[in-house]
Amino acid sequence: MDTKALRQKILDLAIHGKLVPQDPNDEPASVLLERIKAEKERLIKEGKIKRSKKSAKTSDTPHYENVPFEVPEGWVWCRLGDVISIKSGDSIRVRDNRQGEYPIYGGNGINGYYSDCNVKPDTIVIGRVGFYCGSIHQTVSKAWVTDNAFIVSYESVFNSEYLCHLLEWLQLSKTSNSTAQPVISGKGIYPLLIPLPPLSEQERIVSEVKRCFTLIDIIENGKSDLQTTIKQTKSKILDLAIHGKLVPQDPNDEPAIELLKRINPDFTPCDNGHSRKFPQSWCSVTVNDVCSIIGGVSYNKADIQDTGIRILRGGNIQNGKVIDCFDDVFIPLSYQNNDNQVQHGDIIVVASTGSQTLIGKTGFADRDIPKTQIGAFLRIVRPKQKALSPYIRLIFQTDDYKGYIRNVAKGSNINNVKNAHLQNYQIYLPPLEEQQRIVQKIEELFSVLDNIQKALEV
Repeated sequence: MDTKALRQKILDLAIHGKLVPQDPNDEPASVLLERIKAEKERLIKEGKIKRSKKSAKTSDTPHYENVPFEVPEGWVWCRLGDVISIKSGDSIRVRDNRQGEYPIYGGNGINGYYSDCNVKPDTIVIGRVGFYCGSIHQTVSKAWVTDNAFIVSYESVFNSEYLCHLLEWLQLSKTSNSTAQPVISGKGIYPLLIPLPPLSEQERIVSEVKRCFTLIDIIENGKSDLQTTIKQTKSKILDLAIHGKLVPQDPNDEPAIELLKRINPDFTPCDNGHSRKFPQSWCSVTVNDVCSIIGGVSYNKADIQDTGIRILRGGNIQNGKVIDCFDDVFIPLSYQNNDNQVQHGDIIVVASTGSQTLIGKTGFADRDIPKTQIGAFLRIVRPKQKALSPYIRLIFQTDDYKGYIRNVAKGSNINNVKNAHLQNYQIYLPPLEEQQRIVQKIEELFSVLDNIQKALEV
């Protein structure tokens, strides 16, 4: 569910007069507008304010032709500039931020604190420039508004919360100039036609919008919780799999040790006492018993060219897969080593990085990738029998593996996974037939979870 689009739809219904029913007893918006115009005329005659060049000289409510849509009876069309005015906030020194009790508002909301305030009643703020151009915020009662935002003054025709919703619906950023640094101005927003409902209806709209948005908040929180649950469920499924608890054992399966002896006739299980926790047909091994570890290519920057041998780097390892990147590196064919080219079934490991989160991250090569090798900061874990690859790939996705790597690869600045770290990692290998059942079961379960995940992203 696209909750952002749902919020916009609710605002659209509200501004079109379709969110709440109309009440014939409401004072029409035109009456209130006329009252405001009459008050302005009085203040002009008394010399307390000056007449705007664009303001009407009569108190007649203007009638606009070709309005964007029909509005309910009791509503009226007017220009945004008829009912609000804007002025830029005041500049502030960066070093003064967070040195006072009053929040500082810019286009992105609160971004520090100051010892003084330039707005005392709570007011509405519009982002004026840059990425947050057109964003809407409502201040607390005492605050400082920077020159990256506009301070909004508005007539009594508005409920303040309704005005915020209206300004959000208008998407004022669309009125910005087309330069690299977008800027909005009164010249761009004052002429905008807006539908004005009776004040009482505005209050009902605000109440209904709040109710709807609260429900959407619950949905969004639920989505976040569900996404976390999906991630945790996948981890639990993998944990059950590598402990022999995901699928039943079959006494007719060839014990894993027979397969291992075919790989290496001198193989001896590395039983450390934990094997009794696993099915009898399983076997305790190290990664070195069943896989080869292949290092990456070191090259000079001067060797980089437009074609040749493609070198995989950390950015090529995404979401458990090996992907192409727009900035892939190529080096001369003289570096080519056929044995070290990425093959179907290879597990690529990030072996050197400053991030504790990324160290040990893996990507699976689901095909042979010609003329492609790995850089020096990666490692290839290559199963000695391709039939082992799908199951060993799963092991390298488990929390057990991730915890092991983060523990052994710690560094003061750079985390490094050494070949010995990978070679000595102990795993428990099921019979080949059971491996296949485990992989199939995980694919089925993960497919269901992935479909749920995709549904959440719609």
